[in-house]
Amino acid sequence: MSALALGRIPPEQYSQYRYAAIFDAYKWDPQVEDQSTVAEHAVLMDAATARKLESWAEKLAGETVLAERAMLKRPELAKRLGLPRAVRRALGIMDGGAPERHIRLMRFDFHPTADGWAVSEVNSDVPGGLAEASALPELAARFFPGYGPRGSVARSLLEAFRARAAPGARIAFVHATAYSDDRQVMQFLGDHFEASGFRALYAAPDHLAWDAKRAVSLVRGEEGAVDGIVRFFPLEWLVNLPRRADWAGYYDTQTPSCNHPVAIFAQSKRLPLVWDELGVDLSAWKALLPATESPTRKSDGGWIFKPALGRVGEGVSVREAVTDKELRRIRRAVRRRPGGWIAQKRFESRAVSGEDGTAYHLCIGVFTVDGRAAGFYGRAGIYPRIDARAKDIPVLVEMERNIV
Repeated sequence: MSALALGRIPPEQYSQYRYAAIFDAYKWDPQVEDQSTVAEHAVLMDAATARKLESWAEKLAGETVLAERAMLKRPELAKRLGLPRAVRRALGIMDGGAPERHIRLMRFDFHPTADGWAVSEVNSDVPGGLAEASALPELAARFFPGYGPRGSVARSLLEAFRARAAPGARIAFVHATAYSDDRQVMQFLGDHFEASGFRALYAAPDHLAWDAKRAVSLVRGEEGAVDGIVRFFPLEWLVNLPRRADWAGYYDTQTPSCNHPVAIFAQSKRLPLVWDELGVDLSAWKALLPATESPTRKSDGGWIFKPALGRVGEGVSVREAVTDKELRRIRRAVRRRPGGWIAQKRFESRAVSGEDGTAYHLCIGVFTVDGRAAGFYGRAGIYPRIDARAKDIPVLVEMERNIV
């Protein structure tokens, strides 16, 4: 087979599969406007390609940690990353994100292009797609003999917490509690952890306080010590909490956390602008990420603009995927605040076709947990910008036979 192919879920079984995605893979609202976001296909990947992407992701994870540690020693560079002022102030109390204490979760987004594979970014702070990289491939695998899931990010996170917290420990799943999209992610992980003996506490970010740098729950009826934190609330949003919220405690906690706020450095897409001043080996990043520059002197001819702290493809100026109105809005925003944006050399996304004639542009996310590959995540769109309109598509990998 080719490195990637699209396999179609039997049409007569798609409805049942979609219901299973809702109830078993926690896709509670699988719709954007009038379009389903559960793909009718699966990505079928050969084993050699899977190994290559995993190897690259592990190298990128190692280099990212090196860059983060170097940034801790160069706090004056943080201003160039487009971070809010309050976040930059909080960096001054950061404990350094000791790797033996905290869990490091990242997702590297790979794209098939006309010239091979390229990386568009790392989702360094609160990467989504956890159920889609854990439960969804298991649901789809029964339709494609010879293919199966490749790892499970939920399982890898569970093992990482087992190494840092005692059996029966209470883990706080911190998220924006008013949003079902966020709750479904945390409910998936919480149920997974509880099935293995942990206790789940579902909390908003201001439901935690800090005592001697340890997290304490303020949730009514659930007060007391917290033994671990999974945060699914972006760091730059913390600064918008009510003034009474003790959000700066996340930066200096000794409670095992995923992710520690050291992740904010790599979450900024402007980090490549200071790479050469960090004095660390970033050869994998430089080989796989398209050229990235300040947008000050760039038009978007052959380049795209991206917000430094953008998410889910928002604000990315891929011409085929945006209206004239949105493109004008992006250009105005870049002119007004170029320090909050980057210009990135555009790659030519190569659409992948199925036997039924369907063609999708793909984003293949590779998760790492503490530097080790931990599962594949897929998004598929009809446009070369993968945004909220894209479909969740399971990634299945060719099973390798053991040769005796």
